[in-house]
This record gives sequence, structure tokens and C-alpha cells, in this order.
Amino acid sequence: MKNIKLFATTFCVCFVLLCNTANATLTKQQEEAKKKGIELYNQYKAISAIEFLKIAAEGGDDEALYYLGESIRKNNRYMTQEAQIAYEESAKKGNIYSMIRLGGADQDLCVTMKNCSPSEQSPEGWMNEAKKLATDQASHGNAESMYLLWEITGNDEWLEKSAEKAFALAQFRLATKYQEGGGVFLLPSRRSDEIERWMKASAENGYPPAMMGFAAARLEKADFSSFRTWNEKAADSGYVSAVFGYASYIGEVEPKYGFTSDPVTSYALLSNLLELDGGGNVINNVNDVLPEVEKNLSKEQIGKAKELAKTWKANHPPLSFFPDKLGY
Repeated sequence: MKNIKLFATTFCVCFVLLCNTANATLTKQQEEAKKKGIELYNQYKAISAIEFLKIAAEGGDDEALYYLGESIRKNNRYMTQEAQIAYEESAKKGNIYSMIRLGGADQDLCVTMKNCSPSEQSPEGWMNEAKKLATDQASHGNAESMYLLWEITGNDEWLEKSAEKAFALAQFRLATKYQEGGGVFLLPSRRSDEIERWMKASAENGYPPAMMGFAAARLEKADFSSFRTWNEKAADSGYVSAVFGYASYIGEVEPKYGFTSDPVTSYALLSNLLELDGGGNVINNVNDVLPEVEKNLSKEQIGKAKELAKTWKANHPPLSFFPDKLGY
């Protein structure tokens, strides 16, 4: 037990020294490790992401440090000392997301467990730093910082300002807020129009969950052409739910909503989703649908589908659930 504690302490000390002395510019290996670590994190593979993010964290990259803290915290289900060190080093480099996470430490499970690690300052102190920095950046027109001020203060004006400044996530959040009954509208049709307006804006700004949200809005109005277009765009972005939905539609002999039957492509996309073993629940859905598609394919078609799967993966962004960066 003493050896284990000694190892943990030594790791933490070395980790801090590396973060404090490392050059802010990542090496090629560190940059690739950061990219892979975030990719795995976005596929709900936090455990696998840790080893890559540690490599990038050695370069002192504030974003890699944040995602390292997130991966460790989510893997353990509470903020461990190792996670806290990563957040603090990230926060000291100006990462507002890390400051916000540290600012919410007084609500972490470690409080209930009574094993929270000592912090360099109080949660309130960290949150004040986050607010101060975000306010400064927002005053210079930074749309993301406006969004973060909404996260910090709960003031909807900041969400609206961020959306007006074309921050895609803020536009999506504003649309979903209206969907959930937020905001004041004299007419139900006005609420519906605003939901669709902001969902479309977010989709056009490249946010995949909004692409699917806008697709759903068009489906409600029987605009099948737009529904198909946005569903396919979202699938092209690597958004897991969109890939599964699109593949499921085109895998049918007589697809709904005007999709063209393409079981070979369907098989290729569904088989790519199999790499998400342990990440999310989509794997169960794939295992239900894939055999139904496969039974209508010849061996030759299956061979073509497997080659297409490789080509698709090489020419599209990595699969991602696009989790909320500040989500729990």
C-alpha cells in the first residue's frame, strides 16, 4: 500500500513538472496523440483516451489537459487528485472550461465520499476567474466566451448574444431551449419558427446534432428532400446517430422518406459502427439491423461493402457522439 501511494505521489509531482516546463507547441507525436485521445473521448471511450491524452498533456496543451481531466473523472465517476491536477494545469493556462469544472467541484461526488483533494483555490475562486476571463473575451466579440458566460451565469442574454454571433453550439442550445418551453412567444407558430430558424443556423454552421434537429423539423413538415439531405450531411460528419439512421434507411428494400435502397453502403456504414464497442448503446441497435441487411446481400456484395467501409472511414471524419464539452 505504501508503494502504491508513493507511486501516485511521484506521478502527480512529475506530471505537474512536465506541464509547467513543457513547451506550449506540441511535437508531431503529441499532436497526433491529442487528436486520437479526443477522438476516443468523443466515442465514449474515456479509458482508452487517457493514455493518448497523457502524451499530449506532457506538451502543456490546455485542451489536452482538460480532456485528460474529463477522461479520468468520468472513468472514476468523481474528481480524483489526478483529474484535479490536469484541470488546474489547464486552468492556469487560461482554459475556461477547466475553470468551470473546478468551479463546480463543490458539487462533485468526492464531496459525498469525503475524499476531495486539496485545491489551489476554492471552487468559488475558480468560477470567478472563469467569469472574469470569459467577460473580457466576450467584450472583444468572442462568441464562445459569450456562450460560456451563459453556462456560468445562467443569463439567457448571453446565450442569445452568442447565437447572434453565430456560435453553432449556442444556436443549437437556443433552439432546444425553445423546444423545451423556454422563452416567451405570443403565438405557438412563432415559437416553432424560432426553433427551426436557430436549428437551421446551427446546422449550416456545421454542428451535426443540429443537422439532425433541423432534419427532424423538415420531416414534420413533410419536406422529405430536406430531411434526406440533412440526414446524409450529418452522417458525412461522422455523427453516430445520423450514420446509423441513414444506414438503416438505405438498407431497406423499400426505404421510407424517398431514400434510395443501397444495402451495400448500408452494410459498410453499419459495420464501421461496430468499432464503437463499449461506446454508447448504438452497438446494440447495429447488431439488430446489420443481420437484416446482410441476409439480402451476396458474398460478392459483402466483399464490396467491406472495401467501401475502409474507403468511407478514410475519407470522412472519425465517428463521434459529439458529447457536450461541459456535460456530465
